[in-house]
Amino acid sequence: MTAAPESLVLTEVDGGIGIITLNRPQSHNLLDASIAHSLVGAIEDMTSHPGVRVIVLSALGDSFCIGADPLELDRAGLVGVDPALSARLLRTLNDCPRPVVARVQGPACGLGAGVLAACDLSIASFDAHFAFEGIRTGQVPAVIAPYVIAAIGPQRTRRYFLTGERFSASEAYRIGLVSEIVASDEQLDEAVGEVVDTLLLGGPRAQQQVKMLVRALGRPRPDEKMLDYAVEMENRIDAGAEAQEGLDALFARRRPGWVPGGAA
Repeated sequence: MTAAPESLVLTEVDGGIGIITLNRPQSHNLLDASIAHSLVGAIEDMTSHPGVRVIVLSALGDSFCIGADPLELDRAGLVGVDPALSARLLRTLNDCPRPVVARVQGPACGLGAGVLAACDLSIASFDAHFAFEGIRTGQVPAVIAPYVIAAIGPQRTRRYFLTGERFSASEAYRIGLVSEIVASDEQLDEAVGEVVDTLLLGGPRAQQQVKMLVRALGRPRPDEKMLDYAVEMENRIDAGAEAQEGLDALFARRRPGWVPGGAA
């Protein structure tokens, strides 16, 4: 197994399978700028590797990825993922010509859940849970929105973006964010192995064309204008007074002023 800079992302190629593993288990695979850049590079390397037929995206530890949680980033003294880098990461995943399978355990939140939406298949254990929590700090998950809407539809996206509520693996399966759920980590590995073996039976060029066909007909590739709009919106909202109040409240462990009983 080889490692990207600082070993934030581990990579391995075995029997036509390219395995990319998030390696920040002590921080629940928190995404900062460094790990996001490493992920982009790892996906691009796997895409250009002539022996890779299928890519598996996994994570060490008890969590898949808590996204770019601002409180955890601040505690660790890390630089957050700016919207333009988030957009690049998601587009790199979405446009990858190889089938991409996510192996999900524990929480997958915010940008971490957006990553799942950009994958082709996601298999989760029963203990996995999901949330798009930005709204609770006055932020808008604009960059992940095209991929989440394509995965679960606009009505369900409205619900979970507007409430920021946590939802279970069974709900994620019901709404289409994950493809399959299993009871344990052992069964998770078995299920990922089975779907990878099935994918290896398909013609590589035909699979690439299928991905292009689905993007064209049912899961359109976000164009540059749409992504520029999403990046601009996130930057503008993040710089606004409401998001600043939300972050101040988060760091102070109080309710933001817009919540009944919150700060004035």
